Amino acid sequence: MAPKFGTAGIPESFYQLGYKKTQQLPEYLKRFNLNAFEYQCGRGVKISREAAENFGKICAEGGIQLSLHAPYYISLSSIETEKRENSIKYILESAAAAKAMGAKRVVVHSGSCSKMTREQALDLAKDTLAKAAKMLDENGCSEIRLCPETMGKVNQLGTLDEVLELCTIDERFIPYIDFGHLNARSFGGLKGISDYEAVFDAIENKLGNSRLKEFHSHFSKIEYTNPGGEKRHLTFADAVYGPDFEPLAELTAKRNCSPVFICESAGTQAEDALYMLNAYKQFEK
Repeated sequence: MAPKFGTAGIPESFYQLGYKKTQQLPEYLKRFNLNAFEYQCGRGVKISREAAENFGKICAEGGIQLSLHAPYYISLSSIETEKRENSIKYILESAAAAKAMGAKRVVVHSGSCSKMTREQALDLAKDTLAKAAKMLDENGCSEIRLCPETMGKVNQLGTLDEVLELCTIDERFIPYIDFGHLNARSFGGLKGISDYEAVFDAIENKLGNSRLKEFHSHFSKIEYTNPGGEKRHLTFADAVYGPDFEPLAELTAKRNCSPVFICESAGTQAEDALYMLNAYKQFEK
């Protein structure tokens, strides 16, 4: 199976090219030879079940694989019990919407490490995610796979190792590797293929080959500061911050992996996702 390539949210050119309705997304994405889309619920799950089902049907007919990004305000590691319990509720709402539209993967932010050690934050996040998985089972959403995401700011929970540890809770969990975030929080640490190999090896060593083969991914170039990390998303026109996709494309083909690559560039998601697709094709066996 080949990797899938798509966009996070609706790019600027969707409207520039004359498209107006969400139902036109499959047609638009096919214009760029893309076959994946990440539905954004960052500010809350506001889509009705009926609308989700209709959107999912149109995407399925157009050959578009869907995933869903859960609300940004989820905090698995909050020191406040109420916030963690609410986070479980938001995950369940996200899973229900994902199920309605036929999406199997829900992306989840981990939270922060403020006022505690990273170890304490990780323990809280693991407990919250374990409870969320139980709630999914109890509410008919057991097929939904949660995808903890690597984060770009240094004070956030979400290093590669932390995300992989979160994924040990349940074999259904898939690591969401945001390479732009990893590059930002390491102040430009992803430079060549050996740096990407270290990421792949860490996934395989911790979670096994099957989850390496099917990991989920954001990719974009991101401006960062030292020591803070992520500052803002850029486009592929950036020649300063990186990271570059070509080494990742080469390694993905070399290791015969079939992840979903979701481009999160600032407005040019479709154009840059097409660039990623074409880069991968150069190395495809």
